[in-house]
Amino acid sequence: MRYRTLGGLKVSAVGLGAMPLSIEGRPDEDRAMATVHAALDAGVTLLDTADSYHLPGQDPGHNELLLARALAGYGGCTDAVLVTTKGGRGRPADGDWTVTGTPRHLKAAAEASLKRLGVEAIGLYQLHKPDPAVPFEESVGALRDLLDEGKIRLAGLSNVDTDQIRRARAVLGDRLASVQNRYSPEVRDSDPELRLCAELGLAFLPWSPLGGISRSSLDGPSARDSDDRFAAFHEVARERGVSPQQVCLAWLLSLSPTVLPIPGASRPRTIRDSAGAADLLLTEEELTRLAAAAPVS
Repeated sequence: MRYRTLGGLKVSAVGLGAMPLSIEGRPDEDRAMATVHAALDAGVTLLDTADSYHLPGQDPGHNELLLARALAGYGGCTDAVLVTTKGGRGRPADGDWTVTGTPRHLKAAAEASLKRLGVEAIGLYQLHKPDPAVPFEESVGALRDLLDEGKIRLAGLSNVDTDQIRRARAVLGDRLASVQNRYSPEVRDSDPELRLCAELGLAFLPWSPLGGISRSSLDGPSARDSDDRFAAFHEVARERGVSPQQVCLAWLLSLSPTVLPIPGASRPRTIRDSAGAADLLLTEEELTRLAAAAPVS
């Protein structure tokens, strides 16, 4: 496992997006625990969750509680593991995703996450999504207050644009550590945000990083699974004897030293394969082929 830096902390170059372990189609408890433990065994030290990762209409925090149990039940040392969580979204019974970014809500959500995770301070707490009904600086100000109170160690943003990153940095200064936006071969709308993070030294955590690739099995693409737009990823995978997912994650890592992809997983085998991308170094020729297959929108 190779490592990178997030807010001055050394973390694995590939993380685990734990959302699939708690939402619709989630595995049973045993497989969920085995998936987290497989990630840790593979050297993954970055685990991403949120209070809203639960079934619609149920109590918040299912995923946070699951990660806390998995870490407590792991046989090895977990001192280096960074658990990142998020607040500001909800999942009512209709299955929709709501947004609430008031300082009062964010502070209460952070307190609840703190208890569920069973830690003295949350390693990285992220605003899950800006609330259009709340002035952005007020939401970010709640993160500043949580930092000042020692309830969170680092602050981050999710689903933001470049202007919001700069405005948040004006409020938080160097305590703004990361940005988590959707980014993949299929969706590259956040290219400006990725570049800004590289310029500012902020970690960039692509969520849903396998977009355009994830429909293929780990054993290789089938005619039904393949997306012709991203054939180069499958070609490189066949040449290297690895999965297209590994090639995709290795490509993401090549874009900037601040990139930390967090692929989701619900099976041990899946996260072990994703973790292997950290050690897959692509050649310049391969990167050129992949760049042509995944042009910026």
